[in-house]
Amino acid sequence: MNTKVEIKPSEKLLKLPKYIFAELDEWKEEARAKGQDLIDLGIGNPDGATPYTIVDAAVESVRRPESHGYPSFRGKKEFRNAISQWMKKRYNVDIDPDTEIQTLSGAKEGLAMTALAYTNPGDINIVPDPYYPVLSRGTWVASGEILHLPLTPENNFLPDLDSIPEDVARRAKLFFVNYPNNPTGAMATKEFFEKLIKFCTKYNILLVSDLAYAEICYGGRRPISIFELEGAKDIAVEFHSFSKTFNMAGWRIGFVVGKKEYIDTIHNMKTNFDYGTSNLVQDAAVKALTMDFSNADHVRMNYERRSNFVAQRLQALGWDAKPLQATMYFWLKVPNGYDSKTFCRMVLDKTGVVLTPGIAFGTHSDKFFRLSIVQPDARLHEAFDRLAAAGIRFV
Repeated sequence: MNTKVEIKPSEKLLKLPKYIFAELDEWKEEARAKGQDLIDLGIGNPDGATPYTIVDAAVESVRRPESHGYPSFRGKKEFRNAISQWMKKRYNVDIDPDTEIQTLSGAKEGLAMTALAYTNPGDINIVPDPYYPVLSRGTWVASGEILHLPLTPENNFLPDLDSIPEDVARRAKLFFVNYPNNPTGAMATKEFFEKLIKFCTKYNILLVSDLAYAEICYGGRRPISIFELEGAKDIAVEFHSFSKTFNMAGWRIGFVVGKKEYIDTIHNMKTNFDYGTSNLVQDAAVKALTMDFSNADHVRMNYERRSNFVAQRLQALGWDAKPLQATMYFWLKVPNGYDSKTFCRMVLDKTGVVLTPGIAFGTHSDKFFRLSIVQPDARLHEAFDRLAAAGIRFV
C-alpha cells in the first residue's frame, strides 16, 4: 500500500523569511553550471589563513589526550582568563573570568540563544535595519515581535531612539546593536552609546551589543566596548568573535561578557543545547588572545589597503564611495530603476561578479547592496574591470 506521508516542519520555521544567502548560493550554482568564472564579492568569509602560531597551538592540543573529552560548558579556565586579560588590555574593562564570561561556538550561536533565553511569545525586541540576519531570527523563533528601526545615511546609520513609540519601549525586552556595523560599515559614537544606555536603563531593556568587527577598523579608529561607559554593566551584554580578527571563521569560537545574572541565563540556555566549544579550538583561541598582535594588525592593514583601492574604483563607476571606516563591506545604493535582488542578479549574469542584495539584511534595505572586499587583490582588480567593461554604473 502506497500511503503518502507528509510530515511538516514547525510553523515557526515555515514563517521565517527565506534566507537570501541560500538563494544566492542557488544563483551561484546556476552560473557555475553555465561555465561562468565567479568573483564572489558577496561573502563575508575572510580569505586569509589563520596565523600559523594559532594553528600550531591547536595541533599541540590535538596531541594531548585530555583535549579529546567533552569541553566545559562555561569554557576552559585558561580561555576565560585570557579573555579577561584581553578585555583589560584592549578596553581597560574589568571582567571576572569566573562569573562574567560565557564561551560560545561563534557569536551567532550566542546571539540566537540570548533571544531564546529572554523572549516570551508576544514580547518585543528592537533591531536596527539593516541587520545581521540572526539578530531578528532568534526573536521570531521565540515567537516574539520585532520593531525594526531604519538606519539611513542621513543619520550616519545610527538608530533614531526618539522615533521609538512609548508603548513599544515599555514592552521591549532586548535591544540589539552591531557596531562597527555589518553591512553598513558604520561606527557608533560615545554620545550615541551613552544615550542608548540611558534609554535601556529607563525602560528596563537588555542591551545586546555585537562587537564582531572590533579590530577591523581603519585610520587609527578604535571601537567602543559598551562596558567603557557608565551604567552599561547593569543593562548590557557584549559579544566578541575570532572570525574576522584572527581569520578563524571556520573554527567557530567566540564569547559573551557581562553581568553574572545575564551570563548565567545565557549559560543555562546553552547547557540545554550543547556541551560547549571544542577544547582544541579553545586552546587555539588562547594563543590568539595572548600572541603578538602584529598578526591581527596585518589582517587589518590588508583590508585597509583594499578599502582604499575599491573606493577609487567605485568612484570611477559613479558611486559616492569613501574608504571604509571599519569592517570589510561597502554599503551602496542600487542604481535607479532596480530593487536590490534584480540589480545583483543582473550584475551576476553579465559579469560573474557576486554582490549581496540589501533585502538580505532587512525590509528597509532593498535600495542598497553589500560589496565585500574579502578577495585577493588580483581578483578585486578583475572584478572592477568586468564591471566597467559591462557598463555597470550608478545612474
